[in-house]
Amino acid sequence: MSPLFNFRPGTSPLVVSMPHCGIAIPPDIAKSMTKAATGVPDTDWHLERLYDFAADMNASMLSAVLSRYVIDLNRDPEGKPLYPGADNTELCPTSTFDREPLYVQDVSLNEAEIARRRETYWRPYHAKLQETIAATKARHGFAVLFDAHSIRSRVPRFFDGRLPDFNLGTGGGVTADAALAESLRVVCEATQGHTAALNGRFKGGYITRRYGAPGERVHAIQLELAQVTYMDEHPPWSYRPELAERIRPTLRRLLEILSAYRPAWAVLRSARRRST
Repeated sequence: MSPLFNFRPGTSPLVVSMPHCGIAIPPDIAKSMTKAATGVPDTDWHLERLYDFAADMNASMLSAVLSRYVIDLNRDPEGKPLYPGADNTELCPTSTFDREPLYVQDVSLNEAEIARRRETYWRPYHAKLQETIAATKARHGFAVLFDAHSIRSRVPRFFDGRLPDFNLGTGGGVTADAALAESLRVVCEATQGHTAALNGRFKGGYITRRYGAPGERVHAIQLELAQVTYMDEHPPWSYRPELAERIRPTLRRLLEILSAYRPAWAVLRSARRRST
């Protein structure tokens, strides 16, 4: 186990990334933070528990240990905004989703500190993710990346009203096979009592857009899950098994589809081998 991330290797074409599930903050950073920050309210809570069945599918699993408040692993390393023209949190965030300051008044994040965190915390996670995708491609000829996220169902800073329950993103349709993404949307929309969107408010973050390249045989899909579907959206952010069990079959089905996915060229190659 790394102090920066947890990793479990798998043998299937599926790679699962969870860049925002960590809650740890190094002491030297925490001492400069506000009380609002050290409670890490904007965490993607309980995702490792919610997706624990991924181990049964032999998926490779990479999950963050550190809080997104230390550095956001799903942001461009040079600080380019994820959604130009919209309200964006930074590579090294300075406020919570509710616009509460993360640092006491006399602390500022200078370029040297941001660069230090990028090299110390951001690059190791991405190096491991890139290495895992490359190894998966070497084994299967392609890789499927699933970037798992969750967020409160109501965050006025980023969107109006109530977020759909399942928010799939493929960078607006460019990071994964369109038919694959559509099959996932159909599964989500069929979940009784829940709503779904594909490339709506959340189209996929940096990880989806950076690594998703169908032409290079990597298909990447992000799921932003409304937290109201499986947990309490207020402190202490409790997991709600009775809610989670209503959506876990859908999440399992999504990962089953991704694990079983084969690009057209791979299907054709397999058919040719069987015929010889």
